[in-house]
Amino acid sequence: MGAVSIRDLRNHGGDVVDRASRGEQVTIARAGQAVAELWPLPRPPLSVETLLARWRRLPDVDPAALRADIDETLDARL
Repeated sequence: MGAVSIRDLRNHGGDVVDRASRGEQVTIARAGQAVAELWPLPRPPLSVETLLARWRRLPDVDPAALRADIDETLDARL
């Protein structure tokens, strides 16, 4: 979470809104005292068509090869 003064908000409003749109909660301060908060609105849910299109683009996964990679990478004592 970041904080900006009213002066920074006035002079760099677009940058502050961009930060909030990327998910950062921004506190607006006047004379060092927090007076408001700016946070992103919830994103609309993805449509079924969009989710299916993303799912179809996922690479195939070989479970045996994945397990072998994990076993090779991780310490067996964990």
